[in-house]
Amino acid sequence: MNYYSFITEEGGITLSKIRSGLQKNKSEKYNKILQSAGAVFAEYGFHKATISQIAAQAGVADGTLYLYFKNKEDILYQFVNFKTDVVFNKMHSAVKKGKTAEEKLQYLIRCHLAEFQNDKNMAIIFQSEVRYLRGIESQIKDISKMYLDLLSDIIEQGQIEGSMRQDLFVGLVKRFILGAVEGVINTWVSAGGRYDLVSMADPLVELYLSGVQGR
Repeated sequence: MNYYSFITEEGGITLSKIRSGLQKNKSEKYNKILQSAGAVFAEYGFHKATISQIAAQAGVADGTLYLYFKNKEDILYQFVNFKTDVVFNKMHSAVKKGKTAEEKLQYLIRCHLAEFQNDKNMAIIFQSEVRYLRGIESQIKDISKMYLDLLSDIIEQGQIEGSMRQDLFVGLVKRFILGAVEGVINTWVSAGGRYDLVSMADPLVELYLSGVQGR
């Protein structure tokens, strides 16, 4: 039996299994580098962080990073893309659990805060680093648009249901909500994550729906 016959034999080591294994190893190393970069960027800041620090954190040689990334900026860009995909997939799933606009808003805000609480490095990078860096402005605008689109759907549903005022300017309301959530996360990051961030979700939603006017 020759080598080709062996690796393609049913029950043996198939070519697809080999390719799958190589892809898995590449994916695992790629993800490991991204997570390590997140830790380094969060600790030292993007400008002070070095390729060597990221490589050391990931347990690989400096040159290995260039197999997956062009430079430090590319690592940050791909880190943001990767985290955005993960978080927004979870947000979409969370929103689908709700039936009413109020329930959807609660699920969205809870998910938002939970994801940032569960990944403090991501929270620090998104809140303290990314927004102040040049070169990825369009990427940040895209992320904001995706979030605002989610809010638009919820607000419009609430107006149809009658749970939200018909005379609201949707653009203003959704930016008010996003700004408040980001403010809460910023405060949590500044406080070193010393309290339960998710516990702020319900009070935020209540504030959105009821306002501050006395009854």
